[in-house]
Amino acid sequence: MTAPARPAPPARRRRRFDLRATALFFVFLAVVVSVVGLAVRVLAGAVERSPAWIFVLVVVGAAGFAGLGRRWHLARAARRAAAALDEAAREAADALEAPAIPRQPAAVEIPVDYNALTAEEFEEAIAALCERDGCSGVEVVGGAGDLGADVVAMAPDGRRVVVQCKHYGDSHRVGSQDLQRFGGTCFTVHEADVAVLVTTSDFTTPAVEYAEQCGIVCVDREALRTWTDGTGPRPWESAPEDRATGWERAAAES
Repeated sequence: MTAPARPAPPARRRRRFDLRATALFFVFLAVVVSVVGLAVRVLAGAVERSPAWIFVLVVVGAAGFAGLGRRWHLARAARRAAAALDEAAREAADALEAPAIPRQPAAVEIPVDYNALTAEEFEEAIAALCERDGCSGVEVVGGAGDLGADVVAMAPDGRRVVVQCKHYGDSHRVGSQDLQRFGGTCFTVHEADVAVLVTTSDFTTPAVEYAEQCGIVCVDREALRTWTDGTGPRPWESAPEDRATGWERAAAES
């Protein structure tokens, strides 16, 4: 009895080389590599411009790794990544749209040409100097019936300052009569702690002597220049400390 012959297994056919499929595969591979390279360059540029993108990439990578195989975890990570991307995009847009703030140049003191001012403008300029140097309650009160007071203010140390302004030319010096009229009212009527007479000109010798007797501060054009540019003392810094002395002397002279 003869054994039945086993059927021979079918011979494996060799897969024929398909040039078209191979070419399409390499084209697809090149496109994928190009897209990946472009994405890497874009991400590198974004990270260089805004370090916040590093956090975004770390979040996306960590979320993708931790959420592998769990869709709900991946969805939550995607939402976080989207929110981070949106925040980073808004910050970048704000930075691009925000106008550059120009640097302000340092303030420069420009000497004032007091001679070019009117008498009223000169009073305003003296009031501005008082306010600049820390006086409070500065008022311009010059005018008809001012009784010698053009500017009144409160010095930083609390003393009451009364200023008379004389806008004279260089050839018109302030005389002793000007000082006597001012000395008769500055202390007794205006109750000045510091009496100041400031001029764009100069003082005569008798005027200076009378001012020293009464305790009135004389500010001529040179002293006014140094007061203006900050290299000289303020008038209330040169005034005598004892108000009563000047008041009593002025009363005795009047």
